[in-house]
Amino acid sequence: MGAGFAGGMRIAETCGAVTGAIMVLGLHRATAESTTAKLREPVYKAVRELMAEFERRNRTLICRDLLDCDIRTEEGMQAAKERGLYKTVCPKMVEDAAEVLESMLK
Repeated sequence: MGAGFAGGMRIAETCGAVTGAIMVLGLHRATAESTTAKLREPVYKAVRELMAEFERRNRTLICRDLLDCDIRTEEGMQAAKERGLYKTVCPKMVEDAAEVLESMLK
């Protein structure tokens, strides 16, 4: 379900690990009554907390900045592969997002 989030939705924007964690927060914090912005405020607050902690740990939420490589281009995608970023940086981002999420759901 979340495979399309990788690479910041393939446009190197918000890290897919963060996006996936936001989906989980929505599942846990939203209710059937969360039909307006005011009623979704608990979800929005949790999202802001998650994003702030992830950013505190990693300096940014943006994929291309986390990778220090712009994967929106063929050259950037190739450089990321050659440097092994998907096997080194990305797993750490998933781990960080999961740790933040886990602490918030306790």
